[in-house]
Amino acid sequence: MRRTETLDNSPVIEGYDFDNGFNFDDFVKSYFNTGFQATEFGKAVEITKQMIDDKATIFLSFTGNAISSGLREIIKYLVKNKMVDVLITTASGVEEDVIKSMNNFKVGDFDVPGRSLYEHGVGRIGNIFVPNDRYLHFERFMNPIFDEFLKLQEDRGVPLTPVEITKILGEKLNEGSYLFWAAKNNIPVFCPGIMDGSFGDLVYFMKQRKPNFLIDVTEEYKRLIRIVLDAEKTGALILGGGIAKHYNLNANIFREGHDYAVYLSTAQEFDGSDSGGNIEEAKTWAKVKLNAPAAKVKADFTITFPLLVASTFVKNVDVKFN
Repeated sequence: MRRTETLDNSPVIEGYDFDNGFNFDDFVKSYFNTGFQATEFGKAVEITKQMIDDKATIFLSFTGNAISSGLREIIKYLVKNKMVDVLITTASGVEEDVIKSMNNFKVGDFDVPGRSLYEHGVGRIGNIFVPNDRYLHFERFMNPIFDEFLKLQEDRGVPLTPVEITKILGEKLNEGSYLFWAAKNNIPVFCPGIMDGSFGDLVYFMKQRKPNFLIDVTEEYKRLIRIVLDAEKTGALILGGGIAKHYNLNANIFREGHDYAVYLSTAQEFDGSDSGGNIEEAKTWAKVKLNAPAAKVKADFTITFPLLVASTFVKNVDVKFN
């Protein structure tokens, strides 16, 4: 018969007891003892609290679908209240903030046939419906601003960087925009893949009109690495994968990795994709320090991120939940 380990010092698996009423703090703490991804989420909460308490420079990266969804308002809250220090996103994470400053997206359904939506002039992002006219409004808004970009380029003799473009856009938007608050609070918004999506389409049309128009992505990366090197400690909050995730992690190689890392993602590592790469993989590249507190919560970030923010950043300003 095999010897049985008692595991006396290990936490007991136990869920929240609603018979004792409801307390938000205790409810979130119970995740750690629940098992499966709930336990990973409990770890993520504690690591995020450590980032905040240690005054780490927090790099929040997110894919564009975060802005397609209602997470836009939560990201805006963090930026408005100066709770994060650096933002990294995709082209859609920029353009959809601009679009939503003028109009809204609608709740739809995952199962509506694509043909039906196409014939009604509606695009779909999962179960979020986006009428095509939103992009017409975006184009009308952006065209004169592209002319401003070119004039700035000609006046100073060098093209703008994506992080400069996002700041200029933020200065033209309303208070519902996270780009507005980033510009107001001098929080840089980096967009390494700015040519993707509708923004890139408009750059193409601008190049047709003004062939000398350029965007400099090299100077942007230099600025990001300066922030990395100047930071005493850094923490990664990563929603999803793709270029936003990698830009965040790769820049921190220059300081031998993040001191803290929290991933919220459904992407898995079995196919070798960077989006699915786990934290142990990041450690091999010195993107995350070997001894860094770290957690990957394998779940939809529209569920986990609001809970994470509520139990860390929001609690840090003494908002009462009871």
